[in-house]
Amino acid sequence: MSPAPACVPAPAAGAAWARPTLAWWRARVPRRIFRGVSSGIGPSRGAANKELVLAAMVFAVAMTFIDQTIVAIAIPNIQKVLSLSATGSQWVINGYLLALSALFAFGGRLADVRGRRQMVTVGVVGFAVASACCGLTPKGSIAEAWIIAFRVLQGATAALMFPAAVGIVVASFPLRERGRAMAIFFGISGGLTAIGPIAGGFLTQWTWRAIFWINIPVAIIALVLIWKSRPDDERRPASLDYRGTILITGAMGLIVLGLEQSSVWGWGSAATWISIVAGVALVAAFVAWELRTPEPLLRLAIFRDRGFAVETGVLGLMSVVFVPFFFFASVYAQVSLGKNSSQAGEYLLWFFVGFVIAAQIGGRILDRRGAKPAVVMGGALGAVGFYLLAGKLTNLSSGAQSFYVALSGGGLGLMLGTASTDAVNRAPSTSYSEVTGITQTARNFGASLGLAVLGAILVSQNKTNVTNALTNHGVPHGVANRIGNSFATNVGGARSSSGQPHALVHDVQLAFAHSTQTVFYIMAGVMAATFIVAIRGLPGGRVEPQEAQAVAAAETHS
Repeated sequence: MSPAPACVPAPAAGAAWARPTLAWWRARVPRRIFRGVSSGIGPSRGAANKELVLAAMVFAVAMTFIDQTIVAIAIPNIQKVLSLSATGSQWVINGYLLALSALFAFGGRLADVRGRRQMVTVGVVGFAVASACCGLTPKGSIAEAWIIAFRVLQGATAALMFPAAVGIVVASFPLRERGRAMAIFFGISGGLTAIGPIAGGFLTQWTWRAIFWINIPVAIIALVLIWKSRPDDERRPASLDYRGTILITGAMGLIVLGLEQSSVWGWGSAATWISIVAGVALVAAFVAWELRTPEPLLRLAIFRDRGFAVETGVLGLMSVVFVPFFFFASVYAQVSLGKNSSQAGEYLLWFFVGFVIAAQIGGRILDRRGAKPAVVMGGALGAVGFYLLAGKLTNLSSGAQSFYVALSGGGLGLMLGTASTDAVNRAPSTSYSEVTGITQTARNFGASLGLAVLGAILVSQNKTNVTNALTNHGVPHGVANRIGNSFATNVGGARSSSGQPHALVHDVQLAFAHSTQTVFYIMAGVMAATFIVAIRGLPGGRVEPQEAQAVAAAETHS
């Protein structure tokens, strides 16, 4: 593996010694090719084709982002219609996340070896087929196993698709345009995470099956755009590290399993800790194997680049907040604000507004000044936004919170695309999908950790807050305790308040708001920690293409 591109503090750094060699290079290579090499991507694509490729990749990954939240909205309906067990309904969500987290690293490497366009196509088709099968789940005893199996297949195909799609976008744009391109990519696709609850609320009024079938027309559009744009499909044949694949898949699977099941097994359960500790042990075994095998699954030397290592950590930390926010905010809107699922989606729309606007700003900052200003600013903005939002939750007024929801979304919008793009920029072009597999594994791990830990905190707070509110109105303590637990796990049950005294309903809504407030204050703390990591760890300046390395390689083969 060639060394990762260095991040230099100023564009002029190292230019003097490179000029004679670059002059030699310009004299011998056609100007069009040289422009591509100096941008870090080879011959440059036409502007129209680049935009078409970008549109194709946005449609390809759109399904995976929507799916992160849309299913959670429909779960109460799915559980009721299919008569799923409580554990089974949880695995409709967890099965997807588990497969996605476990296979991301393998998907990234496979895309670089077998061809990115091929893997995106396979992923899109596989995801659409799995979605159709989820929507066709039959009723009866087979229903639970059927829908969980195809949810796992959805996660597996998404893990194949996403790293390849990011690699294609990065390879299609010159270095100085990648920030803008990836801002559009992550701004639209990431923002669709907030659209999921809105679409889910409307679709489930027709049939819960529609939340899966909606993926089919999106997949068809993606396949047509891929066919028309014909994006990069260069293949770099190499042996695949199957032992490393088994180790990292098992490691991520066990860790995420322990985290996700902690709400069922409990943090005091031996099963929870055995799963997590076994996963960590497999991570150690994976690292030891990768450092000595000649054809590793992941070239861990990339972590010697401080910028890449810090940005991977930043992405993991911000994901502790990003995906969990949609789940907890949606439940809060339905329980404390008394909204239905569609109205809860509208509450989250303000997050989407802030996210998309800030993502575009972050992309332009990346192109002009590098990643650090946007990532640091995003951490600070997110910390302030979540802190102020948490303070407003107990007002039980969505209007008073809208600005702070948008502010929180803006903080994450500044960070997500910027850190992801800059991390990939630090890798050689032969490993774009591979390093995307690393950064997205960190993101999924962070999201799983956030859902598990923050979910446990919410349950604990409800045991105190909601239970006290109910017992103050004369409800027996045992009954009050069971109801308090249900508020974090069963939104439909939590909203069932018909026939109850208004004072009781208000006190329970306020108690749940206090529980959510604790979670949001923790989110503000996580974003503050992300700010500190970024300001202390990220190098300044833009990542520059290593023209001298390209020249040296050309001289060797001339």
